[in-house]
Amino acid sequence: LENTLQSFGVRAKVIHVQSGPTVTRFEVQPEAGVKVSKIISLSDDLALNLAAPLVRIEAPIPGKAALGIEVPNKVVSLVYLREVLEEITYRQSSSPLTVALGKDITGVPVIADLTKMPHLLIAGATGAGKSVCLNTLINSILYKAGPDQVRFMMIDPKVVELSVYNGIPHLLMPVLTDPRKASLALRNMVREMGRRYDLFAGIGVRDIGAYNELTAEEKDLEKLPFIVVLIDELADLMLVSPGEVEDAIARLAQMSRAAGIHLIVATQRPSVDVLTGIIKANITSRIAFTVSSQFDSRTILDMAGAEKLLGRGDMLFYPVGAVKPFRVQGAYVSEAEVKRVTDFIKEQGLVDYENGPSFLDRPEESKEEEADALFGEAVDLVVRTGQASISLLQRRFRIGYTRAARLIDDLERRGIVGPFEGSKPREVLVTQEQAAKICEDFNKQNE
Repeated sequence: LENTLQSFGVRAKVIHVQSGPTVTRFEVQPEAGVKVSKIISLSDDLALNLAAPLVRIEAPIPGKAALGIEVPNKVVSLVYLREVLEEITYRQSSSPLTVALGKDITGVPVIADLTKMPHLLIAGATGAGKSVCLNTLINSILYKAGPDQVRFMMIDPKVVELSVYNGIPHLLMPVLTDPRKASLALRNMVREMGRRYDLFAGIGVRDIGAYNELTAEEKDLEKLPFIVVLIDELADLMLVSPGEVEDAIARLAQMSRAAGIHLIVATQRPSVDVLTGIIKANITSRIAFTVSSQFDSRTILDMAGAEKLLGRGDMLFYPVGAVKPFRVQGAYVSEAEVKRVTDFIKEQGLVDYENGPSFLDRPEESKEEEADALFGEAVDLVVRTGQASISLLQRRFRIGYTRAARLIDDLERRGIVGPFEGSKPREVLVTQEQAAKICEDFNKQNE
């Protein structure tokens, strides 16, 4: 390597060599006066002289006064998911959303926490390892958390990628394969986020962690699980209803972290009509697998580099707050192993899709819901107190979260309270006289 650089008039010295699962990185220190840009421009010449298919240059290596020249290994070592799950960092993590990604260039396991990301965008060409990565993320969470801690909403327009998870108790509903139903479910997930913030505002907490701590002391409060919304192919959803999907993803990405709702969005079409500016601006943690062009790499990472990856799980991981992406060999889990894990989980408990909010209700088109016997009392309470929240109804009427949330939705639909406005309390829009008239009409309708 030194001789090759010398032949192009670049004086530099190899100061360290690190061998990882996929590539070997040569740490090169150029002599004084040598421009870094000159070494970067020689990547194709270095690949030719080293008989390597691709050479990627990292300039500089973060925290070091050196460049990294990454040369592919002749034999790629598979990184199995089990190796990473056995790592002490993963086992000792208290977060139920801890995920095992793989190993970096030095062979050190890469563990991440979805609660800190707080959303993740995955993109890469067909066959680059995206589907295996999704299975790795899902199984990392399944090993860490029960259905009372984490629930999934899985959207799989390709039908076959995530169908193996149908029937596990962690699912909020069966895997969604119809893009129109998926679009509706995303809009209703925004409503669920609003319900959760209403609940937090009513008892004076700021996020799901503080709320769940209170549930240990207050028996009237139901513990809320984290929700992971996983979209396997964003391009298919954007074809059917781009405006609605983009709006729902943007709203969730902006506000849902404190509510305990996290997004994992994957696509094999990293084009600007799929990964729009709004979606990219709000999902700041990224994983890029190999892509066909530098333009696609810039669409995903806002910089070149992904076009020089090798495929088969070779990725650039760019977590929020990082200066630049770093290279990881993704952990591998086979379809047979995924099947064994899901079969084992299915044996542990029955799936229950009924006990929770419905994400496929179409409020504007649905028939009138069955009248709630507490509606009149709920109207009287919110008008008398001048405030409306799910937690208030739960405490006063000693009812569950789902019923209280439906009452709040009903009050909003009938114009008694205002819409959800983030951290602000809902506004009560009617006087006592108007409320009495609404209750009278309601009672006549339901006699």
